[in-house]
Amino acid sequence: MEPPPPHEAPRRSPEEERSRSPPVTTTASSFSASFPSGSSSLAYDKEFLRTPPGILMVAEIILGLLVWTLIAGTEYFLYPVFGWVMFVAVFYWVLTLFFLIIYMTMTYTRIPQVPWTTVGLCFNGSAFVLYFIAAVVDACAVSKEPDSHNYNSWAASSFFAFVVTSCYGGNAYFSFVSWRSRTLQ
Repeated sequence: MEPPPPHEAPRRSPEEERSRSPPVTTTASSFSASFPSGSSSLAYDKEFLRTPPGILMVAEIILGLLVWTLIAGTEYFLYPVFGWVMFVAVFYWVLTLFFLIIYMTMTYTRIPQVPWTTVGLCFNGSAFVLYFIAAVVDACAVSKEPDSHNYNSWAASSFFAFVVTSCYGGNAYFSFVSWRSRTLQ
């Protein structure tokens, strides 16, 4: 058998033809092509935790966790007052954690359509007001009962609720200063 001429492709047996896979053609979708190439990596702002709002957010998360775990460890469901305190504590704890992640990953820079200074002011202002109400209600509902575990937990949760309230008040102040400087520009 002589070799095929240089301009012709070598002949294959029928088994070789069947074993060959068909050619694969790939195309890029317009959806994925519209994103910048670096959009898959999130930025990390490690300096945020050194700012007063960052320090206050971490304090709000830690102390807010103390408030709702101290109440959750008791029979709070028998007293509707503590149900309200639990709602406020858990609701703002989750939202504060959410905002901390947004600020730490600098996600707010990727969504410029959202007025972040106004959102921060509304969030911290509402957290201050509702946490203050919850702290007062918590303190008024604490009563000495035969079960000292409930009393100690409720008294401690009341104390920490006032501390968290002051943290949200501080963050509301910083949010107001930031919002005010943005609106004056």
